[in-house]
Amino acid sequence: MGTITFAVMLESFGLYSMAGLMIVVGLAIFEVTTPYSNWREIQKGNIAVALATGGKIVGLANIFRVVESHHDSTIDIFVGGGFGFILLLATYWLFEFLTPTLKVNDEIQKGNIAVGLLAFLLSIGVSLVVGAALVR
Repeated sequence: MGTITFAVMLESFGLYSMAGLMIVVGLAIFEVTTPYSNWREIQKGNIAVALATGGKIVGLANIFRVVESHHDSTIDIFVGGGFGFILLLATYWLFEFLTPTLKVNDEIQKGNIAVGLLAFLLSIGVSLVVGAALVR
């Protein structure tokens, strides 16, 4: 194990900042792709929206964790993380599209915790697969 030096802390802060920025951007994009305001719904106590949003946060963080730990180039981190985000977003849209009898966004907005939990787990599961694929 190496010693934690100022250079290591500085690099860690840079990676933390980059991932944080990408997560904020990702959440902003998710916000405009849902027919409701995630943050207003969470403020009202909608657990289903909190679960779905939390899954997106953890999913994005996991993708960036994997990309940052396996790539040295800032460009590689942005490209890999961005691509992982696109796949995560596409998965959420596919979830809505492939369940025509279950209107995912409507159910989450209504507070259906089961659907919110499923969206949470889907985001985590996809991030695990995408993260593994991005380090090959």
